[in-house]
Amino acid sequence: MNILILSDIHGNCTAFEAVNKEFAVLPSVDACILLGDLVDYGPRSNEVIEMIKLLSFPIVCNLRGNHEDAIARNIYNRFSSERGRESARYTRSVLNDTSWSYLSNGMERCGKKEFEVDGKKCLAVHGSLADEYWKSISPEDDLSAYSSYDYVFSGHSHLPHFFERYYSCDDAMRRNKKKTIFINPGSVGQPRNLNPAAQFALLDTETEQVILKKVNYDIGLEQSFYHGQVDGFYRERLKWGT
Repeated sequence: MNILILSDIHGNCTAFEAVNKEFAVLPSVDACILLGDLVDYGPRSNEVIEMIKLLSFPIVCNLRGNHEDAIARNIYNRFSSERGRESARYTRSVLNDTSWSYLSNGMERCGKKEFEVDGKKCLAVHGSLADEYWKSISPEDDLSAYSSYDYVFSGHSHLPHFFERYYSCDDAMRRNKKKTIFINPGSVGQPRNLNPAAQFALLDTETEQVILKKVNYDIGLEQSFYHGQVDGFYRERLKWGT
């Protein structure tokens, strides 16, 4: 299977449109994993949800991120800044009935999910097992808690990664090694790895090939939709990928 992995679109329609156009020149997509934070920061959360609903391939996992969770529960105390809290409150105020229905019925009501793909045990988590919404997975972490999984898909950090971790096990045919593959696709709409391009990932489950894609988009066009609804910080950071 070819699996598309998306995270942290954050109300950025122009970036998401560029990702959609990229599908036409990529290998066929068989399924999609959505790791949360479709909404907020960007001013077009309703439009992003409409675009998600039009995807033509199955969504095997569709997590809430910390932004959907905070907005759904109307609780903002864990945001690190007042501008973040104000942005989330604004987004809550403009979500239409269709978007509220999607947050309530179209997404998992939590930030993690276990499932199988091609006989492989998978974990998708917006953040990490330490905190499914607010703490990211990092390659420098103690990752022993993930040893039972074959794939771990995560988001939240807006920093893409792909690495393999090996664990000891009782399997002489495999030299007593067990492998877990960790994938973070980065952020479609608010990247923070000093690269402003829209970012996502593709996984080929047959070969275990992972492609971390970066697609340029019209940042100025997306910035034109900001009219003081949220702090200008979120508009300006699009230029720098910060």
